[in-house]
Amino acid sequence: MNAAKRMIPLIIAWIVLLILFRMKVPAFLARDNMIDLVQQISVNAIIACGMTYCILIGGIDLSVGAVLALVGTVTVSVLSIGNPTDQSILRLALAICAGLGVAALFGLFNGFCAAKTKMPPFIITLGSMLVARGLALRINETPIRVPAQDDLFLAIGNARIGGIVPVPVIIMLVLLALGAVLLHRTRFGQHLYAIGGNREAARFTGIAVGRAELIVYILCAVLTGVAGMIHASQLYSAEPNSGQGFELNAIAAAVVGGTSFTGGVGTIPGMLLGAVIIGTLDKGLNQAGVHFSLQYILKGLVILAAVYMDVRRKRQA
Repeated sequence: MNAAKRMIPLIIAWIVLLILFRMKVPAFLARDNMIDLVQQISVNAIIACGMTYCILIGGIDLSVGAVLALVGTVTVSVLSIGNPTDQSILRLALAICAGLGVAALFGLFNGFCAAKTKMPPFIITLGSMLVARGLALRINETPIRVPAQDDLFLAIGNARIGGIVPVPVIIMLVLLALGAVLLHRTRFGQHLYAIGGNREAARFTGIAVGRAELIVYILCAVLTGVAGMIHASQLYSAEPNSGQGFELNAIAAAVVGGTSFTGGVGTIPGMLLGAVIIGTLDKGLNQAGVHFSLQYILKGLVILAAVYMDVRRKRQA
């Protein structure tokens, strides 16, 4: 079954969800509610793009939630330095570079350890998750407000083009388009599929497996850094404890969208559809008044169903 055919059941499932939530919440399909939905999805979809790369080569990154919080904390801390009435573009640029730089360092660490040691990526990124969370709390244990004068930074997460299209959605679409081109239209993307399909065979064909792995984890971390800035902008503050559970949502989006946990199978459009389904499920259940404990149960069942379907497809192949 090719990628396009695998997306048909997902599209049908999403339509069913929309119908069910529309029956329970009459205003669910209202324009403003749908715009709010896609804006909420944007952060998870950007993180899930990087997570898709990791899972595609047989890895995983559990540190994304903590890195998101650390990037937000570092970025807003730099923004808060100096004269609070100063709206310097240079200060904003320095804050963004600092945030993305920190993210890239964590990606470099994760990728280096994954490529050069025999430690499982699960353990590597579990450790870096704790380090990133600890660093965020060391910088400041309480939320740091974004200076009210930093309109450009606040616009990243809250502005709307033409009063309708949220800026985070535009950022998401641009990044996912670039991510799709990288994965589906370049030799590097072909190498990732080969590594996920059979790592040893890929190495014997001359593919630089270690270098590709390093790049993948850096890309995942930098994308997470962008998501962290959007998230801090949306909250009007950097919260060191934010991002908890974001790694699970990103994994869920990738897996529900057809990315195989065994590696070698996955697409960016499929991942985006998975993020849309997870986001619709979250928002619909919240607006329908479903208790949060049941929301966890339902989301867990959805993930189990997606993994089971992947296992069945591989057995039938």
